[in-house]
Amino acid sequence: MTGRLLQMSGVILDAIYRVRALPAPGTEAEVMGFALSPGGGFNAMVAARRHGMAVDWGGTLGTGPFGDAIAMGLAAQGITRLRPRLAGMDQGLCTVLVEPGGERTFVAAEGADGQIGPSDLSALHVDQYDAILLSGYALGYAGSSAALTDWLTALPRGTPLVFDPAPLIALLAPAARKAALDAASWITANAVEAHVLTGLAPGEAALVLAKKRAGALVRDGAKGAWIAADGLVTHIPAYPVTPVDTNGAGDAHTGAFIAALSRGEDPRDATALANVAAALSTLYEGPATCPDLATSLAAMTAARGPTPALAKPPYGGPR
Repeated sequence: MTGRLLQMSGVILDAIYRVRALPAPGTEAEVMGFALSPGGGFNAMVAARRHGMAVDWGGTLGTGPFGDAIAMGLAAQGITRLRPRLAGMDQGLCTVLVEPGGERTFVAAEGADGQIGPSDLSALHVDQYDAILLSGYALGYAGSSAALTDWLTALPRGTPLVFDPAPLIALLAPAARKAALDAASWITANAVEAHVLTGLAPGEAALVLAKKRAGALVRDGAKGAWIAADGLVTHIPAYPVTPVDTNGAGDAHTGAFIAALSRGEDPRDATALANVAAALSTLYEGPATCPDLATSLAAMTAARGPTPALAKPPYGGPR
């Protein structure tokens, strides 16, 4: 293991439907497949773990069938759960509709994953970690927003916090949004989220978001990613694939990127590796399909040739 990650974003259960097309209002979708899998904050943890980091989860796990499935998933991936389970509340659920081209649509509701209090946060030893990951989802929930906002405000200067704004960024309370941006040493966002924060195109947004912190990364799907650090912004092309399922690709990118930084890699090299890991993750169904480090590195080496055959992935495939 090359470092240790503390994940503070919630884990939920994904109910994944592979559909022929999104249904029109008042109609029913034609379903071609279905699966249940831990998702949300689970995906980035799996990616970081497969790329060499030890991972602890500081979020809340409820009791009930959804929570039981997530507990099994965490244990299977060697992820340490730091806190006892919350009695009387099950975990949140996300309905995921995946179209034939790999695009996904979410409908989610939080459960125990949206609950955390000041005493839960004060018990965490943040100085033990090489990186701490937090998403805008956790800051948007009524049961966790206030406590997390105060916790972020009180974090010691220099805490290695990576902030993923997530789609909820436009809806966050101003105080929560400010606390996260002020505390973040790195921001990793997709192009839409970066535009919400800055009003700018991806490359310009990355440069603006990198000011007064270690850096910022903006993912732009099949166009690649923009990485800004040390006053410079660089575009890193995407690794070309034909996606099957893009669910969890952004999380795979984030986890692989954090793991590369923990090994001391240059941010530009870390972004290139994360591009490959995220692209390969889309070749398989499910949200936590990031390849392991050896597979990602092999694909980078062969990047000028055809996409490696990964029909039977050496990392064990989707969970």
